Amino acid sequence: MEYRWRYEDSAGAEQQGPAQTFEDQQEAELWLADSWVELLDSGIEQVTLLEGEQPVYGPMSLHSPE
Repeated sequence: MEYRWRYEDSAGAEQQGPAQTFEDQQEAELWLADSWVELLDSGIEQVTLLEGEQPVYGPMSLHSPE
């Protein structure tokens, strides 16, 4: 099963983002660690990790904790 990120605004509405898929959860998480600033700059506020169509975890804010 492939992993992918669902991109969302602060209200949880799905947003357009990179159509990346990953072979495993670790690969998806490493990509997000390198890409979260660009995603936030593009208007994406939070993400949810999906395995196929099933949520693994999230939504997770891309903003730094205050």
